[in-house]
Amino acid sequence: MASSLVGLAIESPLLLLSLLLLLPLLLLLLRSKRSSNRTNLPPSPPKLPFIGNLHQFGSLPHRALHALSTKYGPLMLLRLGEIRTLVVSSPDTAREIMKTHDQIFANRPSLRSAEIILYDSMDLAFVRYGEHWRQMRKLCIIHLLSAKRVQSYNQVREEEVAIMIQKITQVSLKPSLVDLSEILYSFANDIVCRVVSGKFSREEGRNELFRKLIEENGYLLGGFFVEDYFPSLGWLDKFLKLSARAKRNFKRWDKLLEEVIKEHESREKVKKDDEEEDFVDVLLTLQKDPNMDVALKREHIKALLLDMFAAGTDTTYIVLEWLMAELAKSPNAKRRLQDEVRRTKATKGGMIGAQDLNTMSYLKAVVKEALRLHPPAPLLLPRESTQDCYVKNYFIPQKTRVIINAWAINRDPVLWNSPDEFRPERFLDSSSVDFKGNDFQFIPFGAGRRICPGMQFAVSTLELAVANLVYRFEWELPHGLREEEFDMIEAPGLTTRKREKLMLVAKPCCI
Repeated sequence: MASSLVGLAIESPLLLLSLLLLLPLLLLLLRSKRSSNRTNLPPSPPKLPFIGNLHQFGSLPHRALHALSTKYGPLMLLRLGEIRTLVVSSPDTAREIMKTHDQIFANRPSLRSAEIILYDSMDLAFVRYGEHWRQMRKLCIIHLLSAKRVQSYNQVREEEVAIMIQKITQVSLKPSLVDLSEILYSFANDIVCRVVSGKFSREEGRNELFRKLIEENGYLLGGFFVEDYFPSLGWLDKFLKLSARAKRNFKRWDKLLEEVIKEHESREKVKKDDEEEDFVDVLLTLQKDPNMDVALKREHIKALLLDMFAAGTDTTYIVLEWLMAELAKSPNAKRRLQDEVRRTKATKGGMIGAQDLNTMSYLKAVVKEALRLHPPAPLLLPRESTQDCYVKNYFIPQKTRVIINAWAINRDPVLWNSPDEFRPERFLDSSSVDFKGNDFQFIPFGAGRRICPGMQFAVSTLELAVANLVYRFEWELPHGLREEEFDMIEAPGLTTRKREKLMLVAKPCCI
């Protein structure tokens, strides 16, 4: 007994010393195990030094990223310059980002172009997630883009569609093709200008100026700013032309919006009760409302107006152009749509009215199919994670930028038969599938907290325009052009327009 105690007393210092020597190794092993869990990152394509995966974007990033996803999976981690970027290309992974972890991924990254053009990103689309975003979104949903407000603009939509139809009629009487791209863009621009700033914009010749500024915005927001990909080299932007160009465009916007607001303020004193109320009127009224939860500054109003001008015009025009192009090369779908529309007795003096659309199930399917194949923004506006989390068992670190490839998701062959074909009847077979953010295989307007609040306004305009275009005209491809030769290639950009103008033959139809 005594000898054993002596032995223990002798061995204890040796045991203690051994434990002290082993402790750092044990701690290192524990840390390594924990680190291995945290470094279970999504698969990544090979990178180049310094630029990472930037070279793999190509001129049409949604197609390039889709091609990469077929090799590396629906959840890929790229390095775009210095920016860690997660690319999402399947409905399941999109659901985890925009539903399961929606709050974590509801933030927007800081983008230099948005900071310059959109009053330091004080708009709704690019503002960072927080209280200001909540108040701006609440304002838009309740006061600007509610179902009641959207319906209140039915007469405006009908009048603008009638103007568009008259333009096409005048051109169709001549032996020439109709430049439908130009007419549709003018229509989209005019209707948004009227809803946002009133009918006086057209009378004062401002619509064309708005159009030029909107086009410049699209170019700048899709442009390459060094700071967006190499924050440590952001100082280089001040020496590049794009930054100066963005600042010039901002000054032009600010001057124009200030003029519009001042005119509304002066006109408010003599406004008639039956005069149509536009977005500027609504925002100026809310600015004076003492019950508002947030003080609505002039810069907030201007930033929101900028959003409405740009997003409203592009969404309507791009989808309309692609939809009419798809119909022109799909005679069976065109004929079926015409049959449905022409069974309706027009209630607006030879025009289809907004109230006539409710029973047109194939029309609604045609619009959905155009949105599926040609989402206005094929890559949804980027998000950024606000904390560490796991997606599909992969570790996603805080401050990871997220790109959701809506174009790829909308064409997922697992969920869509013949995904690249224009087949509106697929939405008759599955009429419950909608674009309102609950069906993650169909997200042309996004989903979750950041879903586009203006989607119902856009769809209402699309349906009315398309119904009247096929009601009043027979549309044909240019003489001698076969359907398979018809150009359906996209132009590069933040939004995806047709590369070539849509030129068609329009023959007025005797109803």
